[in-house]
Amino acid sequence: MTIPAEYPNAKRLFFGSCLTMIVSGMTFAIRAETIGELGRQFQLSHEQLGWIAGAAFWGFVISMMIAGQLCDWLGMGRLLGCGCAFHTAGVLLTVSAGGFWWLWAGTLCLGMGNALVEAAINPLVATIYTAHKTEKLNAVHAWFPGGIVTGGLAAYGLTNLHLGWQVKTSAILIPAFAYGFAFLGQRFPRTERVRQGVSAKAMYREALRPRFLLWIGCMLLTASTELGPNQWIPDILSKTAALPGILVLVWINGLMAGGRMLAGKPVEKLSPLGVLIAAAALSAAGLAGLSAVHSAFAAILASTVFALGVCYFWPTMLAVTAEWFPKGGALLLAIVGGAGNLSVALVLPIIGRVYDLDGPSVALRQVVILPLMLIVVFSMVWLYDRVTSRSRGAQGQHLTASGPRG
Repeated sequence: MTIPAEYPNAKRLFFGSCLTMIVSGMTFAIRAETIGELGRQFQLSHEQLGWIAGAAFWGFVISMMIAGQLCDWLGMGRLLGCGCAFHTAGVLLTVSAGGFWWLWAGTLCLGMGNALVEAAINPLVATIYTAHKTEKLNAVHAWFPGGIVTGGLAAYGLTNLHLGWQVKTSAILIPAFAYGFAFLGQRFPRTERVRQGVSAKAMYREALRPRFLLWIGCMLLTASTELGPNQWIPDILSKTAALPGILVLVWINGLMAGGRMLAGKPVEKLSPLGVLIAAAALSAAGLAGLSAVHSAFAAILASTVFALGVCYFWPTMLAVTAEWFPKGGALLLAIVGGAGNLSVALVLPIIGRVYDLDGPSVALRQVVILPLMLIVVFSMVWLYDRVTSRSRGAQGQHLTASGPRG
């Protein structure tokens, strides 16, 4: 893949972006692995633990909404520096916690760090690799599940060494400092929206397009399908399948990382919307299977199907946003990412409440309705685009650069 001559440091910027995703993934995995330990030590209910885990996503939403609007003004480098500071603060608050609110605040800071770095790297990658947005955004976001694998294995190993949740949480600082060093002193490009001379007013106008509002609704469902169950899987499968649930989470995210690295071929054959339809179908089947497992073999089989479904959700949703709404720039990417995390913040305590009342299997089964809804919506959008493109082709018209109207 040819890198434009104007971005001589593109490989280093991309490498640093991958490291930020490793940090985000590690925060997710280590939180998932330690959540049961925290509940026992601080005598917290599953609903309270859901609120603590959800704080990361509330922090993401708050920071992403602000950072997305300030990215062009502050610059990507400053956002990444702030992200490193919040990651550090989140770890320090968590390891010194004495109860619910300290844990909640520490998790909130980690979520804010995740948001600040993603608010920078999404427009960064979309700007550097303008002609390959879907492929490269999938590749960089492959390191989120890659970080879950790294964090999950690290946490599992530290558990076997009889080390506590404080040590496991502190491991997040290693890649956090690494990405800070990778970006130190680097020159960052202007976002695609600024380079094209699109005004701020036009950027905000893009956010009101009906198609974009529909896309936000889809992101609410895709993110809840992927991240809601993933946060609870280690704790749930350790009870229902009698095996270390964190290793199932590692397996799921290892498959997700591989799938995202190889996203080019599925997108080429099916189109982004075709990939999303297939992803929703596999996710529904995998979740249904996970809610009914009672053995290790069944858990691995169901988790494999689930992983093959959810692996393309997040980066493909971002890539389609960048392709359909280039005038929206960093703002629209931030809104989509923020919407995804908002949905997870809301769904985690709901899953926890169902878990408390009806058990772990029912908690997972309730989520199946979300990908089923996505199959319907994505199929309708795909059919609409097919019909309208044929109509325009018959009239000798072409789609604009910003994608289908609506």
